Amino acid sequence: MTALRVGLLRNQRVIVPVMFVAVAFIVIVDGAITIVALPAIAAQFHLSSAALDGVVVVYPVCLGVMIPASAWLLGRFGGRRMLVLALAAFTLASALCGAAQSLPQLIVFRAAQGLAAGLLTPVAQGLLFRTFSQREQVRLARVTIIPQQLAPTVAPLLGGVLVTSLDWRWVFFVNVPVGLAAAVFGLCFLEEHRERRPDRLDLPGLLLSGGAMGTLMFGICAGPDRGWTAPPVLAALGAGAALLTLAVRFGLRAPQPALRLRLFADRMFRKAGWLSLVGLVPVLGPLFLVPLFVQQAQGRSALDSGSTTFVEAAGVLLTVQLVGVLYHRIGPGPIVATGLLGVSGVNLLLADSGAHTSLWTLRLDMFLLGIAMGAYFMPVTVASLTTLDRADSAQAATLGTVVKQTGSALAPVVVTAVLVFGTAPGAAGHPPVSAYRLAFLVLAAIALLAALYALTLGRPSPASAAARPPASAASASRPTPAHPRRIRPGRPRRPHDDRAPAGTRGSTP
Repeated sequence: MTALRVGLLRNQRVIVPVMFVAVAFIVIVDGAITIVALPAIAAQFHLSSAALDGVVVVYPVCLGVMIPASAWLLGRFGGRRMLVLALAAFTLASALCGAAQSLPQLIVFRAAQGLAAGLLTPVAQGLLFRTFSQREQVRLARVTIIPQQLAPTVAPLLGGVLVTSLDWRWVFFVNVPVGLAAAVFGLCFLEEHRERRPDRLDLPGLLLSGGAMGTLMFGICAGPDRGWTAPPVLAALGAGAALLTLAVRFGLRAPQPALRLRLFADRMFRKAGWLSLVGLVPVLGPLFLVPLFVQQAQGRSALDSGSTTFVEAAGVLLTVQLVGVLYHRIGPGPIVATGLLGVSGVNLLLADSGAHTSLWTLRLDMFLLGIAMGAYFMPVTVASLTTLDRADSAQAATLGTVVKQTGSALAPVVVTAVLVFGTAPGAAGHPPVSAYRLAFLVLAAIALLAALYALTLGRPSPASAAARPPASAASASRPTPAHPRRIRPGRPRRPHDDRAPAGTRGSTP
């Protein structure tokens, strides 16, 4: 038994998923739990809730600034070193947030949290992509998705208990023991892993892409509260668009760009990226819209709101088990399209809700939404890597994180914009029920269009569906070959080893 435990702790195919789950859980909980503490923070510093806008906005802004640098840092310093350092920085920043004595201090330390979080997710995901083949990732996702779905549902309840029983500072202090344990675990058991020689530092590309992400995140996150015509919001969106244009032009010309935008030339990666960007709007939109509808349109409590959205996670966990079995049989296209059609249908059901709709009816709708969502998340992520080389995993993880972060930020923006459009000018109070119905109808239409586009993903061919060999310690320092090896005359051909890897560009998706 002791030998078995030692073997498991030395097996990177066990350690890497454990670190990935720990990182995902920490980042998701931190993002959701802080919202619960905002009223208590405002009372502590004798401020209005609107004055805490900096605490909310600075986190995604700094997260967006750091994400473009994650792929280069992963290649330059190695996954183990960067993951442990990012965990240590995140833990220290959390402790400093809890100890903040003023609002400016809290904003500065929250910014440090965002910078560290911008490294955690893409680095952990890059390690996961390098360690497991595509087929293995499908099976693994049936397990790793469980804590990722539990985190956003547990966080509000945990935050409420901590704020009520202790103090708002504990929503930050709670990260300290968890982050410290994860950092020590990674330091002791995670092995260093480098795929190939790191690219040269593309400082102009990093500055342009980081500046574009940061300013766009500020404009997108601050727009709903400050107003889309506010000068700071317009300036941020304009500057972000200009910087993004320059970053794209520079990235396509640079020999070793910070963000390898040429990966979007890959058909499957490009299509999956569009589905991540557009599909996240109708998928995540109801998670923002339903709590507002329950509390504002129906006049119910925050507890009623939380208990209504809680059941969504159960639906996701049920579907993802079936998706893991079907993925390599029917391919990502039919699965993702079916899931998005389900999302469209649930949004139509929600659009029929009124001020007196039963909470149990809404809970059933959210459970059905979870079932549909389970057919979306994992297949899109795995499909994006189907035809890419293993050596591009770090860059693919970084670009995927950028796209998902943008899609996640667009969901509340679209919801808020439709609610404002559906509310009569000068109307007092909250948006009417008709505005919520219009928002659900818009989300249903976007989901329907995304479902039709998902059908173009198609089904995997035998070449692309074949499992790629996992990255081992022996092959970690060698790049994945770009072409299949030649077979010498008279030398017997081995059935699998000499085939072109599934990531070779010649494979058919």
